[in-house]
Amino acid sequence: MSTKGNPDDASASSQNDTGNPEPGIYEREYSESGFWRKLSKYAVHAGRDVVEKALLLYYATQQDSVPAWAKAAIYGALGYFITLTDAIPDITPLVGYADDLGVLTVALATVAVHINDDVRSKARGKLEAWFGRSEEP
Repeated sequence: MSTKGNPDDASASSQNDTGNPEPGIYEREYSESGFWRKLSKYAVHAGRDVVEKALLLYYATQQDSVPAWAKAAIYGALGYFITLTDAIPDITPLVGYADDLGVLTVALATVAVHINDDVRSKARGKLEAWFGRSEEP
C-alpha cells in the first residue's frame, strides 16, 4: 500500500494496491445504524437544514447509479456528522452543528449531479415526518 503524506496520520489520503482510495477517518466512522440513531435522537437540535442535507446524502448512497467515489465522499461527510469528535461539539448551544452543516454542504455540492428526484422525494418525505411540511415551495 502506498500512502501520500504522513503515513502515521489517520486522515492522510492513501490508496490501496488497486489505486482506489482507502476509507478516510470519517468514512470509517459511518454506519447506517449510527446515522439513523443520531438523526432520530438529535434531528430537532440539529435543525431542518442539517437534517435535509444529511438525508439527501444518505438517500443518494442508496442509488445504484452513484459511483464509488461519490459514495466515499458522502460516507465521509455522514461519518463526520455522526462522530462524537468533531470541530465544534454538537452540544454547544447555537453553533454546535455549524461545522456539520458546512461538511454536509460541501459534500452535497460535490455530488449534486447524483441527487435526483427520487432522492429528493425520499428525503422530503422523511423531513416532513419529523418537521412537518415546509412553507417553502
